[in-house]
Formats: sequence, C-alpha cells, structure tokens
Amino acid sequence: MLIAGAVCPHPPLLIPAALGSAASDPPAELRKVASAAALAVSGLAGARPDVIVVVGGGAAEREYGAGASGGLHAFGIGITVGPGEPVLPLSLTVGRWLLERAGILARDETPDPEAGPVAAGTGPGIAVVFQEVARNAAAGECLKLGRILADRAPRVALLAMGDACARPAREDPDVPDPAAQDYDADVAEALAAADTRWLARLDPALDDELVVAGRAAWQVLAGAAGGARMQGRLLCMSAPYGVTYLVASWEQCRTD
Repeated sequence: MLIAGAVCPHPPLLIPAALGSAASDPPAELRKVASAAALAVSGLAGARPDVIVVVGGGAAEREYGAGASGGLHAFGIGITVGPGEPVLPLSLTVGRWLLERAGILARDETPDPEAGPVAAGTGPGIAVVFQEVARNAAAGECLKLGRILADRAPRVALLAMGDACARPAREDPDVPDPAAQDYDADVAEALAAADTRWLARLDPALDDELVVAGRAAWQVLAGAAGGARMQGRLLCMSAPYGVTYLVASWEQCRTD
C-alpha cells in the first residue's frame, strides 16, 4: 500500500560533482531544487516505509536491486553513483544519488546489482528497489505498474523521477512557449493536489512534442496511489535552463 510519494527531477547537474569547479558554489536555482528534493526524500524515509521504490523513465521496463549503480558518462562526466558497473538510466542514477544523500543508501554498499531489494542505509528495515519504466509506455501500462508496486509491501513509499517540459531549452529559453507553460502549470497543480485522476489522463503523445521526461513516472505514482486519499505539496517549480523542474511530496491523509 502506498503511504508516501515524492516527485523529483533528474538533471545531471543536481549531483554536485558534475558541476566541477562550481560544485562549492552551485547556481541559486540548482540549490533551490536540490534543497526541495532533499526535503521530499526525507519525507519518504520519515513515513517509515517497508520499501522505497524509485521509478524513472528509461528504454524499457526493468527492475534493479538496491546495489545497482548508474553513471553520467553519457554526458561526458566521469562519475559513477553506486558501487559497481553503471547500469541505471539517468533518472534512476539521480534517484540513487538522492537516496545516498539522505542516508537511505550507503555510498559504500556492495550488494549484487541483480539481487532483489535489500535493507540499506540508516533506516532499519527499509528496502530499496529501482524500477525503470519505458519513457513511451502507455498510460494504462504505467498505472498498472504502479498498482503492482504498491502491493509489494504493507507500507510502500515511491519516488518518481522526471523532468517536466524541456522544449524551451531546445529552442530558445528566452522566448515564451505558452503550450509548455500551460502543461507545466497543470502538472504542478495536479501534483500539489495529489490529483491522481488528472495525472492518469496525461497524454503520452505530448512527451515528444513538449520534451517531457517525467510523464510515465508520474503516472506510475498515480497508479500506486490508487484509491488511497493522499495530500500533496508542491515544494519547488523552477526552470533555470529552459527545463521545468518540479518537486512535490505526497502523504496519506490522516483519518483522525
């Protein structure tokens, strides 16, 4: 059952080492995103889940154990996150870094990357699973995957990794893009309201048109929430490089 959720973006520059000499003094907008992401991830740990599932877009649907590593080598940056050979897509690589930063995964762990979830980090009994979802997966497939993940344990927390619109970055960040702005604003509103029905209706056809990387992961989160009553908070909305980064936190509504 889903008891907590979070949404974070996955820009490579969120990892300080990727900034090189600027790591000691990152841009203010990146600091804002990083601080919000840290708060969202700490909220997942604070919910005391049995398992944290990190979901992110990639080439195909695939599950990885807690020992799986990722890297930024495709971006010309010689950085590996995790103990072994990089296998995770960018979304899950940044997700792993966020868990390490929060102390949920230790930086020096060496479990088998192909093994199942293992207890890790400073949260006793918290297992970690990395779930890749095809970036172009149909909405129904994402929702179904979310329901399956929510059934993995009595208390499941899910971290959905993905950027919003990046089309302005590919064209001209200084020229207004009303369609991208409207899409981002609507997604931000849905995340703030934990509106799973609205997220479930997101059109995969807009992913390529608006250059959206997070839609599939957001719909997995919506599927995991199912009929549970969740309350959401939008912690950050920023577009420092023409790419919109959204950070949100979800928790179960209290019944008392």
